[in-house]
Amino acid sequence: MASTDTTPTTTKTDDLAGLEAGLDALDTIQTHRTPTHQTLLKKVLPPLLAIILVVAAWQLLVTLKATDEGKLPSPGAVWNSLTTMWLEGTLHSVLWTSVSRALLGFLLALALGTPLGLLVARITVIRTAIGPILSGLQSLPSVAWVAPAVLWLGLNDSMMFAVILLGAVPSIANGLVAGVDQVPPLFLRAGRTLGATGLKGAWHIVMPAALPGYLAGLKQGWAFSWRSLMAAEIIASSPDLGLGLGQLLENGRNNFDMPGIFLAIILILLVGIAIDLLLFSPLERAVLRRRGLLTKA
Repeated sequence: MASTDTTPTTTKTDDLAGLEAGLDALDTIQTHRTPTHQTLLKKVLPPLLAIILVVAAWQLLVTLKATDEGKLPSPGAVWNSLTTMWLEGTLHSVLWTSVSRALLGFLLALALGTPLGLLVARITVIRTAIGPILSGLQSLPSVAWVAPAVLWLGLNDSMMFAVILLGAVPSIANGLVAGVDQVPPLFLRAGRTLGATGLKGAWHIVMPAALPGYLAGLKQGWAFSWRSLMAAEIIASSPDLGLGLGQLLENGRNNFDMPGIFLAIILILLVGIAIDLLLFSPLERAVLRRRGLLTKA
C-alpha cells in the first residue's frame, strides 16, 4: 500500500508563510514613526545633559582654583565675552565671515572632487597615476599649504579658498573612490544590460550605489574644509580679510584674552556641530531610509 508524504509541501508552505509574515513585519517597522516627545528625550536630552555636566565640571575647577584664572577663565567670563560681541554687533559678522568662506570653499571642493573621484575610480591608468598622490594629500596637514598659498596668491580670499580646496578635494575624491569600489559588480552588469553606460551609467548606477561611501567622504571633506580655513585664518591675518573665527582666536592669543580664546574655540566647535546636524545628519538618515536601513524616524 503506497503512502503519501506531505512533509515537503507543508514545509514549503510554512516557509512561504514565514517569508510573507517577515516582509509584512518589515513594512510595518519601516512605516513606524517615533513620537516627537520620545525623539526629544532620546536625541536632545542626552547632549543637553552632557553640556550641563561639562559646564558644571568647568565651573567646579574654577571654584576650586585648580589652576590660575588667567589660564582657565570661568564660564561666566566667557559668557560675558559673548554678550559683549553680541551687543557690539560683531558676533554675526565674525560667524558669517568664516561660515560663508567655508561653505563656498566646500562647494568648490565638491565640484572638483566628485568628477576627480569618478575618474580615479573608473579609469585604471588615472588611478595608478594619481591615486597614491590623493591619499598622500589627504594625510598632509592643511596648515602646510598656508605659507605657499600666501606667497602664490597674497593675503586675500583666493588664498583661503586655495587652502580649503587642497585640504578638502582629496577627501571627497577618496570617499567617492571607496564608495565606487564597494558597488556590487552585479549592479554594473545590470546597468550595462539596460543601456546605462558612460555618463548615464555613472549617474544612474554608480553614484546611487556608491552614495554611502561618497557621503562619508563629503563629511570628511567638510571637516577638512573647516579645519583648513581655521588654520589659514589663524596664520594669515590681515585687515583686508575681515575678522573671522580664526582671527578672533589669534587676536585673543595676542591680547592674552583667555575668555576670548575660549569663546572662539567654542564657536568653532558649535559651527562644526551645527553643520553636521543641519546638513549631513539629515542626508544620512534619508539615504539609510531609502535603503531600508533606518527603521525609525
